[in-house]
Amino acid sequence: MSVPGLLVAAPRSSSGKTTLTLALMRALTRRGIAVRGAKCGPDYIDPAFHAAATGFPSFNLDSFAMAEPMLDAVAGLAGTNADLVVAEGSMGLFDGIVAGAGRTGANADIAARYGWPVLLVLDVSGAAQSAAAVALGCVHYDPRIRIAGVVLNKVASPRHRRLVEAGLAKIGLPVLGALMRDTNLTLPERHLGLVQARETGDLDARLDRLADLAEAGLDLDAILAAAAGATPRPDADAALPTPPGQRIAVASDAAFSFLYPHMAAGWRARGAELVPFSPLADEAPPAGCDAAWLPGGYPELHAGRLAGAATFLGALRDFAVDKPVHGECGGYMVLGESLEDAEGVTHPMAGLLPVATSYRMRKLHLGYRVATLLADGPLGRAGTRLVGHEFHYASERTPPPGEDIALARVTDAEGVAIGLAGHRAGRVTGSFFHLIG
Repeated sequence: MSVPGLLVAAPRSSSGKTTLTLALMRALTRRGIAVRGAKCGPDYIDPAFHAAATGFPSFNLDSFAMAEPMLDAVAGLAGTNADLVVAEGSMGLFDGIVAGAGRTGANADIAARYGWPVLLVLDVSGAAQSAAAVALGCVHYDPRIRIAGVVLNKVASPRHRRLVEAGLAKIGLPVLGALMRDTNLTLPERHLGLVQARETGDLDARLDRLADLAEAGLDLDAILAAAAGATPRPDADAALPTPPGQRIAVASDAAFSFLYPHMAAGWRARGAELVPFSPLADEAPPAGCDAAWLPGGYPELHAGRLAGAATFLGALRDFAVDKPVHGECGGYMVLGESLEDAEGVTHPMAGLLPVATSYRMRKLHLGYRVATLLADGPLGRAGTRLVGHEFHYASERTPPPGEDIALARVTDAEGVAIGLAGHRAGRVTGSFFHLIG
């Protein structure tokens, strides 16, 4: 069955895409519509909010990091048992890297590939008729996509709305709703974006409040009627990620939560079992597992507690003697020798990799990483090309690794060499980049 979709996008970041997406998802779900979520680009926080709003997993779609067969396989997962897919963009609608057509990582690539019309969010604070000029530019910039209409965000007053709508009427672009300026709509944030869904204690109440605002301020019938396009059939399991083992111990709690949904789905599709455990609860990797995976998250906020988790740390060291262990970003830091928190306190970690990390001197590291593995390991054989994404503020206090202990040689998305990244020691590997494809 062909499943239509919509892409919620904006001309720039911080325009209200997440607010509108969650409001729309929750409102339509309350109407009994089987809504499924998707997130364009490398974001591991927003999909968890989508899942909370709809009751079903949300998947990342990335036209740069995912080869086309994988991209279609993941889009197929997003459309499984759905009436509608609502995808949320990242950054601006056309923002991406310099690459071939359809492979830039921009939201527009996803809309074009699956024929999903764009619901354009316009933050109209500080503008009136001029907002129409921005919208008109979006309409004509990329002929592959179609903008179905706009939703106005941060409207100051009824008069403000009339002025903005007058400009949009001039260019013939329909207004499908408006949200008034309301600071109570803002979700709590920290340095990597929104506070995680699992940590937002009143999340259900917030989502229902957003749904109420959507019912009052959006033309939901017109938005539903605008949905079009289709997702591929979900029959391409072979294109999904290969698991590092068949029974995988996955760290899962407030310190370790950044596992891309398509990774977990791909592993399961290949017959693997994912067994969660909580390092913060001082739990050991479960017995009978043949690999361990420590995802990213916020270990820097829990460094003292992790340092005191003697059962977890001891069992992880024992596990790593003869079984593969991999850590991504936060997991990588915990596999290292020590982690210095923002207050300058250094906490001992597992000591499985020769790296010490620090959050005291924050520096943003952001961007795609194209990695070539230097040795066989849980991510693949030597020479395997992988694509991931890095987003963190930590720094390494130890010297850069040599080829004898580095995980991979990496470039950025445009092929500019970055050097050696990550570490490996025995069957343990880790790096700051999150694997996507």
